[in-house]
Amino acid sequence: MADPIKPEDISFGYLLNDVTLLFRKHFDRRAVTFGLTRAQWRALKWLHRRPGMRQNELAEQLDMEPIAVGRVIDRLQAAGFVERRPDPKDRRAWRLHDTEQARGVIDDMEDISRGLRRDATLGIDAADLEKMLAVLERIKGNLQALDGPSEES
Repeated sequence: MADPIKPEDISFGYLLNDVTLLFRKHFDRRAVTFGLTRAQWRALKWLHRRPGMRQNELAEQLDMEPIAVGRVIDRLQAAGFVERRPDPKDRRAWRLHDTEQARGVIDDMEDISRGLRRDATLGIDAADLEKMLAVLERIKGNLQALDGPSEES
């Protein structure tokens, strides 16, 4: 009789990566009409949720280097989607805010996201999706615990 498969012998990292890459590819195809890159869209979404973030805070949320986020913000500002406002508590710093133009695009981008999620989960039972999400959250928590209590994620 064959030995039962142990969880540590199940290779799922490549599959997760493939799913992520496919999501990104299809999102980019659908969002091309807005002229926004995925990094720009993610930045806008964060700024919409938490207006007034500083560039270093946004970089942390996006898991990007501050200089790279600066370039993303420069392009978004040039396109009229983001404005920099002086930080009232630190005259060397700027606070980032989405503009009315950005808010007009955010709903459309959310529709694209919902449509892609709907297409990706076609034929999958909601209970199965909930179980998958719970398992992924547990895996994420296990991996975060490897960093120890001193690091935030």
